[in-house]
Amino acid sequence: MARVIPTRMTAEIEGHFVVFLIGLRINKPWKIHKWLPVFLAMPRMLKELAAHPESGFLGHIMSLGVIVQYWRSFKQLESYARSKDQQHWPAWMAFNKRIGNSRGDVGIWHETYQVRAGEYETVYSGMPPFGLGKVGKLVPASGRRDSARGRFVRADSPEPTSASSSSERAPA
Repeated sequence: MARVIPTRMTAEIEGHFVVFLIGLRINKPWKIHKWLPVFLAMPRMLKELAAHPESGFLGHIMSLGVIVQYWRSFKQLESYARSKDQQHWPAWMAFNKRIGNSRGDVGIWHETYQVRAGEYETVYSGMPPFGLGKVGKLVPASGRRDSARGRFVRADSPEPTSASSSSERAPA
C-alpha cells in the first residue's frame, strides 16, 4: 500500500497531456458472456501499456465502472487504440462481433480531454500519490498553490491580483 502524504499537495506535469476516461456499464448482468470478456480485457491492456512507457501512456487509476488514463498526447492514445499489434484492437473487434445487434446488453463509453500545459488544478490532502499526482510530480500546495485559483494559474501568466489569506478562502 502506498505511503500516505499527511500534507496538502498538488500535481505538476510538463507540457500538454490527455485525460482519457473509459468505462463499462453492464445493462443485462445475466449475459455474462457479453460483458465478462470486456471486463477481463482491460487489465491486460493496462499491463501492456505500463510495460511500454514509450507508448505515451503515463498511468491510470481504476474504480468500479470507470478507468482514468493519462496520456502524453491524443496521437499516442489513438495510435495504441488502432494498432493491430497491441491488445486493444483485437479486443475491440471481438467485442463488436460478440455484441452484434445487441448493443443494449453492455455499454461501453469513453471521453477524451486534451489539457494544455498549466490549464488544470489538483489538490490531494492525506492521500498517497494519486491521479495526476501519481503520473506527474507532487509539490506542496502552499504559497501560490494554496488555493484552487492559485493552482490554476498558468506558469507564463501573472499571479492572481486578489490575494486573500488562506483563512478567507473556502477549502479546496
